[in-house]
Amino acid sequence: MKRRVVVTGLGTINPLGHNTQDTWENVKKGVCGIRTITQIDTSEFQVKIAGEVENFKPEDYLDKKEAKRMDRYTQFAMIAAKEAFADSGLNMEQEDPYRCGTIVSAGVGGLKTIESEHERGMNRGFEKISPFFIPSSIANMAAGQIAIETGFKGICTSVVTACASGNNAIGESFRNIRDGYTDVMLCGGAEACICNMGVGGFTAMKALNTTEDVNRASIPFDKERSGFVMGEGAAILILEELEHAKARGAKIYGEMIGYGASCDAHHITAPDPSGAGGTASMKMAMADAGVTPEQVGYINAHGTSTHLNDAGETKAIKAAFGDHAYKLMVSSTKSMTGHLLGASGAIEAIFTTLALRDGFIPATINYQVPDEECDLDIVPNEGRNVQVDVALSNSLGFGGHNATVAFKRWEA
Repeated sequence: MKRRVVVTGLGTINPLGHNTQDTWENVKKGVCGIRTITQIDTSEFQVKIAGEVENFKPEDYLDKKEAKRMDRYTQFAMIAAKEAFADSGLNMEQEDPYRCGTIVSAGVGGLKTIESEHERGMNRGFEKISPFFIPSSIANMAAGQIAIETGFKGICTSVVTACASGNNAIGESFRNIRDGYTDVMLCGGAEACICNMGVGGFTAMKALNTTEDVNRASIPFDKERSGFVMGEGAAILILEELEHAKARGAKIYGEMIGYGASCDAHHITAPDPSGAGGTASMKMAMADAGVTPEQVGYINAHGTSTHLNDAGETKAIKAAFGDHAYKLMVSSTKSMTGHLLGASGAIEAIFTTLALRDGFIPATINYQVPDEECDLDIVPNEGRNVQVDVALSNSLGFGGHNATVAFKRWEA
């Protein structure tokens, strides 16, 4: 018999806030977290704006010496993990550490460290770069550092599937608990690529929006959309087997009920324009959850603000839901946060869980120009106080990766 899985802890640091409560309040207000880039000199760049974590000093959250040995993405992951762990109320003296696992992903990893150490190597010689270069830059190090911090000794890994990484981390963690391998999983994603190579690389691909108007940059489903806005941060969830959570009196945010993953097998960066892969992942998640399309009330869309993604995802939703697609609410919170790459699925899973708990559906903000290709109910500009019972969250990634997670409103 499959075991039930619930959400018992949340943590995040992102362009809308340094913790879950502040972030969620800003989501409810429809705050735009996109601003002028401060981390690099953009005078020679086409791209001038991003979703940065403002007023960030790692020493406010982490030991200063340890923080220096971490890439920015790992710092973010550690901060979000500390919040989620504390929020869950777990006491490791009462847990079997080998039944507690960690899956924390990054789409890219320590790109800022790679960039800075390459510059140091060019100037001083490559045998004089930091001895912490490798452990700072590799994409699994956030998971490793978090496991050390928490004492979790079960599975510890990192799923790297570009912008689907966060959802895959959550989905694989869900399966580990549901199928009996673990009782507790700390999972999510982190990313910090607002650097010369990150901004330059995505600009060279023609993937980023180049406007300087922060309110007309990340505009998912809007006909004038022309590229995504890079964001940064981390988001972590604590998933737990239901009876385990009840036995220790844990508070429960919601229940995770399904997971689907597929591959377009189409192109290294462009999604399949038919949306077939996304359709498959949503159908898989609903089948896994044992729900019908008519039971789903909300989808937190991948919604990147690129033409191909938003049009393809709209087609995918129509194919997966049929006539019910027009009765769904489908919003993109990337309109507020920008695109957190490997962390996007995780923060959107938090938003989806809280949307179900609070009966509040986040808006797609800064929407102005309707697009006949994207004609679903995208909750334009203002969130809604609407109670729904089941919601999905989609993530799509370069390489054709599609991942969908399904959540249900918790009723004690």
